Amino acid sequence: MPVPAFGGAVTVCLLLGVCGCLLLPALPGRVWLCAALAVGLPCWVRGGAMRLAGALLVGVGWAGLQAGWALSAQLPTRAQARDWSVEGRVVGLPQVEARRTRFEFLAEACPAGADLPCGRRLQLAWYDETDASVPGPRAQLQAGQRWRLLVRLRAPRGLVNPGGFDSERYALARRVAATGYVRAAPLARALGPPVGIDAWRARMSARIAGQAPAGAQRFVRALALGDTGGLDDADWATLRAAGLTHLIAISGFHVGLVAGFGALLAAGLWRLFPRLGRRLPRPVAAGVATMLFAGGYALLSGGALPTVRTVLMIAVVALARCGRRPAGAVAALALAMLAVLLVDPLAPLLAGFWLSFAGVAWLVWCLPTHGLPAWRAFLSAQGVATLGLLPLTVALFGQASLIGPLANLLAIPWWSLVVVPACLLGVAAETLHAGWGTPAWWLAGQAFEPSWRLFAWLAQGRFALWWLPEGAWFALPMAVLGAFWLLLPRGVPGKPLALLLWLPLLLPDLDLPREGEASVTTLDVGQGLSVLVRTRGHALLFDTGPAVADGFDAGERVVVPALHALGVRRLDRVMVSHGDADHAGGLGAVRSGMPVLEVLGPAGAPIPLQTACRAGQAWTWDGVRFEVLHPTRGFPYLRNESSCVLRVGTAHGAVLLTGDIGQVIERQLLRTHPQALKSKLVLVAHHGSRDSSDPAFVEATGARLALVSAGADNRFGHPQPVVVRRWQRAGAEVLNTADSGALSVWLDADGLSVRERRRWRARLWDAVRAREASGLSYRPALTRPAAP
Repeated sequence: MPVPAFGGAVTVCLLLGVCGCLLLPALPGRVWLCAALAVGLPCWVRGGAMRLAGALLVGVGWAGLQAGWALSAQLPTRAQARDWSVEGRVVGLPQVEARRTRFEFLAEACPAGADLPCGRRLQLAWYDETDASVPGPRAQLQAGQRWRLLVRLRAPRGLVNPGGFDSERYALARRVAATGYVRAAPLARALGPPVGIDAWRARMSARIAGQAPAGAQRFVRALALGDTGGLDDADWATLRAAGLTHLIAISGFHVGLVAGFGALLAAGLWRLFPRLGRRLPRPVAAGVATMLFAGGYALLSGGALPTVRTVLMIAVVALARCGRRPAGAVAALALAMLAVLLVDPLAPLLAGFWLSFAGVAWLVWCLPTHGLPAWRAFLSAQGVATLGLLPLTVALFGQASLIGPLANLLAIPWWSLVVVPACLLGVAAETLHAGWGTPAWWLAGQAFEPSWRLFAWLAQGRFALWWLPEGAWFALPMAVLGAFWLLLPRGVPGKPLALLLWLPLLLPDLDLPREGEASVTTLDVGQGLSVLVRTRGHALLFDTGPAVADGFDAGERVVVPALHALGVRRLDRVMVSHGDADHAGGLGAVRSGMPVLEVLGPAGAPIPLQTACRAGQAWTWDGVRFEVLHPTRGFPYLRNESSCVLRVGTAHGAVLLTGDIGQVIERQLLRTHPQALKSKLVLVAHHGSRDSSDPAFVEATGARLALVSAGADNRFGHPQPVVVRRWQRAGAEVLNTADSGALSVWLDADGLSVRERRRWRARLWDAVRAREASGLSYRPALTRPAAP
């Protein structure tokens, strides 16, 4: 049986090869990747059954080489923690916030001989100077501008936690070579006016902001241009709870609408001027106009993956019509995916790739092409999309919107047929003449606002959003198989049994401790602290991570998603060691995101407490004893030195959580609680500061494992090398969240066991970082000592 060179089977094999390579814990050498291409390409061209094997090998080799090139272009360790002067261009639309601006910068000129990634993307932040009341050059930053900036960079590095966003994966997929921030703002210089498509998008976005209704202008900008910079965290939370995130930015529907308008316009012109048909047949003209309008709009809207997929599918169908060859939806989808994978084999690292192609694939496979009334076809499409994409949504985001089907039934026809056309009409009119877009944008805003109020009200319901714990690796394929079984035609037997295939995804094993046992998870929150202690039926959170005003909040971004991913439904107690922002900053987000029964902390701390922690307090959960060792009654609030110190005693050893106490308090505990300090696991005080970890205290704990919660390359130098050596000489293994990601430790009948998140779910870029840390530089061909 012949296998088409660019058919669905070949595309699936290419996808399997790409994904197989990207899932490896480390990349093969360049020789092996080139060999895979050298063998795979002839097999693909030759045909027959070998064509499938050839596509698989091409996927492995091509993805591996692209990943290797992207990783080798990232900033090396030796170039970090230094200031560099770079010239380049602002790409995309900057995200302007109250105290900072985040933007992508294409470095075009760098100092000679520097290790800087010239010609690569940098992800930068520009913060206010000390005197924020005086407008600085940050306010002049615009899309499409060239600037000379003094920046401090480091290789892309993120936090690694259960349920957390993988920023390192995102940076690799986007070819971001370094992240950093602008230093010495007075030295920044704009080198020219804004130019290009990004500059046009920024100008059009500013016009929408000034002319659309105030309450809806941020959504009109998103729907018209893909500019989501105006949406705040509350807006995104509402969209997630209502299951509408796929509608608020530029989607395939937008592109199809513009392409359809182009086809109608071309067909109308050819009917008005029949002589045009002598030079170019009307179907060909309509096809060319369709591709031009679709491609042009995708370019103007930022080129997100769903738009690229739609443009490619439209191009396949249009070219087939021009050549008078039939092209069905399956062939168009297969060719579109094939083109995306060949152009960008790292695209599967992004969630949008899977949601975009999977959604269309389910609809193409399940829905009949004719014979259904429009309303039934719409309802069927919603049912298929909801059921088919549920496994992916849960696996990628750990949540599912329970009101999503209802919200989409209302939003899709109203936004798609009224709001979005008005937004696009306004852009077209404003392009022709300044001010002409105002009526259309006003109509779009007036039509959008009532629906948004309804969806915001629905999203506030207690059961609007369903959070699910992380499942095992086999949970997703089993759930997809279950969805496939359920969506088979009527009459297929055993459909109720398909629900059993969903159980590993919807009801995963939480691996909870047994009676008398405990698990301790130190989350990777950067330069701060947050520790989850669990017994068989209870959960305690010790500290809530750092937060910065109008900036990063670990409680919202890390702690709450991690608690949900670990299956925590409520927190019986939150103990805040003291009131500093790196320990208590995330408390508000934690209390908003999850039921909290009681909050404890030192008396006098500037945090909302229900109970003051003091030495002598004790309670027992499921055979595990919790005891507060510090501060004593009447102890004044002295910030770090007033930190609550908690001992967790199990039948298999103890845990000591120390907050930010210094050596003075450690010596005091040696005098007052010498026996209580004996622990198998100790959280090193004050992130491994030189002012903590008194030698006598370290010896008294007898710890086998010492955990440090610190940010990577933090400015304090935590943990101090002398402190690390002190714990190691005492016989403890020292692990740091900056190197290991989230650290999970179990104290059970099997002894003390630990899981490092970065190594447990190793990714190929983790291997690169491990090699650099060992003094080796990464190249796909081999590893060799780095140049001095």
